[in-house]
Amino acid sequence: MNTRIIGLIITFLVLASCKNGNKEEESETWRTKKAAVENAVHNQLLEVEKEQGWKLLFDGETMKGWHVYNNPKGSSVWEVVDGELHSNVNDESLVAGDLVTDTTYSNYELSLEWKIAGNGNSGVFINVQELPTVPTAWQSGPEYQILGASHMDYNVPEKRPGCLYVFSPQQHSVEMKQGKWNKTRIKQADGKIEFYLNGVLTATEDLSSPEWKEKIAETHFSKYPEFGKTAQGKIGLQYWYFETWFRNIKIKEI
Repeated sequence: MNTRIIGLIITFLVLASCKNGNKEEESETWRTKKAAVENAVHNQLLEVEKEQGWKLLFDGETMKGWHVYNNPKGSSVWEVVDGELHSNVNDESLVAGDLVTDTTYSNYELSLEWKIAGNGNSGVFINVQELPTVPTAWQSGPEYQILGASHMDYNVPEKRPGCLYVFSPQQHSVEMKQGKWNKTRIKQADGKIEFYLNGVLTATEDLSSPEWKEKIAETHFSKYPEFGKTAQGKIGLQYWYFETWFRNIKIKEI
């Protein structure tokens, strides 16, 4: 066998070995990534998050820190199942109502993940005023819209997921992921709010501006004297007849 043929054989064997090695490396990388996703720990803070001032609003095991709006002792439709805050739509004996924090907040960054039934309708309320004269959370608190992809309002511009409900369409277009976890981030600083859906900025507003008051006056919210009047209050999760799941709810005051 001449030297040229021997050289070609050696080159072929080396290339084949490298190719197989790359496949094994890619396979190992994929298994590692898949394992990381499958074994992700939820409803806990990383050390760096603790150092940054983040606090959990949901511990994954109890509803400590939350209660039904204007009914703190009621047997609620809200429950904790497998580390997720879930709205139980099957037991009509339970008290149906929005869930609100025990604590009020003003300047903060809020982060959470959610899933919703295809025809579901929910939301995150901010600056909720819990008063006997205000029967529901939405009559005081502006809403970050959460909506299932099969809901009849899904393509209404001012009612799309991530919108400041009714007041403005998505600032930048983004879709929610039906059947999967979506990430919401809400920031409020001195009345200026920012809404994000899956990392995309969807709404901004200055709740202390004259323009905000004018916008309220042009909607049905003008009938509710407490709506949108303050930049502090409780945070609420909306219950609206269909299943919704929340997890990894955390807040950092700024």
